[in-house]
Amino acid sequence: MEESGSSGGAQAVINLGIGSSVPISYHASFGPHEDLLLLEADENLVSDIFSGRVTLRGLPDEDAVLCTKSKTYAIKFVGNSNSMLLIPPSNTPGFLQDDDESHVSVIKLAPGNMELVEVSPKLDKLKKLLMESPLNAGEVEDAMMMDDGEKNLALYTWSDLANTIQASDEELRKGLESLSAIEIDGYWRVIDESYLDMILRMLLNNSVLNSWCFDGLDEEDVVSSLVADEFPSELAGHCLRVFGSEVKEINKWKLEPRLVCLHFARQVLGEEKMRLESFMEEWKKKIPEGMEGKFEMLEGEVLTERIGIETRVYKFSVRSLPSTPAERFAVLFKHRPKWEWKDLEPYLRDLHVPRLSMEGLLLKYTRRAQSRPDAEPIFSAR
Repeated sequence: MEESGSSGGAQAVINLGIGSSVPISYHASFGPHEDLLLLEADENLVSDIFSGRVTLRGLPDEDAVLCTKSKTYAIKFVGNSNSMLLIPPSNTPGFLQDDDESHVSVIKLAPGNMELVEVSPKLDKLKKLLMESPLNAGEVEDAMMMDDGEKNLALYTWSDLANTIQASDEELRKGLESLSAIEIDGYWRVIDESYLDMILRMLLNNSVLNSWCFDGLDEEDVVSSLVADEFPSELAGHCLRVFGSEVKEINKWKLEPRLVCLHFARQVLGEEKMRLESFMEEWKKKIPEGMEGKFEMLEGEVLTERIGIETRVYKFSVRSLPSTPAERFAVLFKHRPKWEWKDLEPYLRDLHVPRLSMEGLLLKYTRRAQSRPDAEPIFSAR
């Protein structure tokens, strides 16, 4: 049955009532479909797309992702078993509707459409790139001596990272923060662990000499004292941000005991396995007076194992693990086939997968076993 009063083109189809129909035919310019891709998006994304607030990111050998200001979306092609006919409006420039307005003309046939699925940002590459050339003491000394010799360093600007890392701007900034990266001379750098240790030790030494309270450090005083000790001012301020938090109410900085103690725990352990008692003894010697190191501070950074009657502790940092769930669980279960929840949970805490809760992650990647109803669950690979 033909719908009366239609004006031809897509409008004739849009205005169809329930139980109505309109004849269709192929337009004279009906042609190949390879030059056309349809994209399905919700209203918020449509607004971002038409406002130019989205970017496509990925290298030629990667599957592209679409990024808004704060989210990342995988782009997947969804084929249609039914034909999807494309009928442009009758007033579309360059498209002349057939003279007979009693039917509409199909100009294209779409085999499917592109679908956007929110995904976690791919930040593992970020760490890999920045760790290629960590900023060390030697490089800083050369810069102070105005030595501009060829160093062949792999350095990356914000634009380089945004064009390489598959993450939104907001997610990329959070990734840089998690690595304690700093922008120096336009390039994003991570600080070599041993050099950061030198800065922290000097900060702690200056705090003792000047009777500064760890809970109320003045940034200007801290930076000026470290600059006097020949550390760059931007790295002096960066040390406060890495190991402290700003107390805005009093416009001061507070050194966080957990962050400081964790740093010295890493220094003590290195790559060795130590008897727990020996480690605790050496660790407490390194911790600044006025701070207390508790083993609970090291969740997600160390593990223990029983060897006979001894308990040994060794470094196993969540920072070294992949950010994608499948790879994360594969590494965890390769390292230890069975995990108690109290040991496993710190290594999953930072995983955030859109539309999937922690319970969902455990169901997907682990098997849960209990020897009895009141026993602690044990998790193994699915």
